[in-house]
Amino acid sequence: MTPVHQDGSAIRVLLADDQALVRAAFAMLVESARDMQVVGQAGTGREAVDLARAERADLIVMDIRMPDLDGIEATRLIAADEDLAGVKVLMLTTYDTDEHVVEALRAGASGFLVKDTRPAELLDAIRTVAAGESLLSPGPTARLIARVLRQPATPETDAPAPASLGALSDRERQVLTLVARGLNNTEVAEALGLSPLTAKTHVSRIMGKLGARDRAQLVILGYESGLVTPGLTP
Repeated sequence: MTPVHQDGSAIRVLLADDQALVRAAFAMLVESARDMQVVGQAGTGREAVDLARAERADLIVMDIRMPDLDGIEATRLIAADEDLAGVKVLMLTTYDTDEHVVEALRAGASGFLVKDTRPAELLDAIRTVAAGESLLSPGPTARLIARVLRQPATPETDAPAPASLGALSDRERQVLTLVARGLNNTEVAEALGLSPLTAKTHVSRIMGKLGARDRAQLVILGYESGLVTPGLTP
């Protein structure tokens, strides 16, 4: 597997989980991948934030529930730190029905996985998020987000304001709708008869116009703005 960095360096991964055995297992798995290296391990959310600043990891695998400072608050602090703008957070949870997942995405996480995911899937998820994509499948994740976002957004959300959708062209609104439903660039391209490169360009422009941190925020925005109706499938 080719490293995510153009200079050939490995993906620098920080592991944050309050269970030492879980951290050890994840560390062994990550170190087994030739394109990754573990640069630190944290047992609390506060330690995760401190190590993120000290080690400049590319990606943090963050447990959603931790002592001292939970994964959501830790993610919020990391996302708000300009010096850590390039750090991605992959959130781990015990259940894929955990409604705190949406709060984590609002806080700045780029995606989430359940802890019992297969080893190969975890490594693929790290590569996906480190490369700048969000990890949001159109299955259970989309249904979870749709259900939670039936409720009004909290004032603390970091997602762009719905009013900013006026800056988008009709085509960009179409692309945003599909992204919010969980489609990746290739699937968006197929749905709209575009090339994958054109679809990727549209997504990048939408993020720029809306000031979105990543695709995860676009998903949140799509539901909160009413562009995507909860309960409907693509």
